[in-house]
Amino acid sequence: MYSLRLIAVAMLFHEDRLLMMKRSPNRTLSPGQWAGIGGHLEPYEMAAPLAACLREVEEETGLLSEDIEGLELRYIVTRLSGTDLRQQFVFAGRAKTDKLSRTDEGELHWIPRDEILNRDIPYVYRSLLEHYLQFGAAGGLWAGTATLSGQTEDADGGHKPNMIWVPLHDPLLL
Repeated sequence: MYSLRLIAVAMLFHEDRLLMMKRSPNRTLSPGQWAGIGGHLEPYEMAAPLAACLREVEEETGLLSEDIEGLELRYIVTRLSGTDLRQQFVFAGRAKTDKLSRTDEGELHWIPRDEILNRDIPYVYRSLLEHYLQFGAAGGLWAGTATLSGQTEDADGGHKPNMIWVPLHDPLLL
């Protein structure tokens, strides 16, 4: 039996910097790693991932919806972790300010664009950032799937999963 975990994540830029969180070493998921701002959808948000994203951003950064512009869904990412089917809704936008509140979930940092990938980042988010930094908003909405297909070895001889990216389009409108 599979369980479903729905997650909303924000990639927020201010000028040429991306807001990232160095997660607390006490976190269950990705402890001590660098990640985006976000979290799980509440039951009442199942049909509203944008609302969940804005709630998580406010909880973790203090930024309100009026502090953000151009927040749009850019990625839907699917990954299987054991029997946990994880689906992430990833939004990208711009923060009007770089002033943030403190959070107990980790340390918030504005990272210059050319330094973003120089961090310990979970593989799904790293792949997404690599894709976004290469293509930006081109192509609109993208779907990503973590897979063993095309799996390679990393520098330590461990397995490195592969992410497959495809643009999402309504086939009846093409």
